[in-house]
Amino acid sequence: MEDEKPMARALELKLTHAGFDVKAVLNGEEGMECVRKDTFALILLDLVMPQMDGFKVLEAIRKKKIKTPVAVLTNLSQEDDEKRARTLGAKEFFVKSNTPIATIVEWVIQFLK
Repeated sequence: MEDEKPMARALELKLTHAGFDVKAVLNGEEGMECVRKDTFALILLDLVMPQMDGFKVLEAIRKKKIKTPVAVLTNLSQEDDEKRARTLGAKEFFVKSNTPIATIVEWVIQFLK
């Protein structure tokens, strides 16, 4: 779930090239609809999105007892944001401006082994 189209496309291409089936969505509401309908091995989640932000998505995932692990990708770099995301169940927290896409892809590969 990533509202920045270039970032969403780059992640989709790199993860597909790494052998993963990828479903990219551009907002939290669309993402939650996908999570309700399908099963995923991992959710990559931006925190700042239109219609339903990432914190609300994390809350909804927790409330619905969805077991899919979530890694947060965001430009919010405050410790409080990371703490809140992890408290709501995020397994990992990446600051997009500080993390190359290749690092995120490598983390996904290792996490899903």
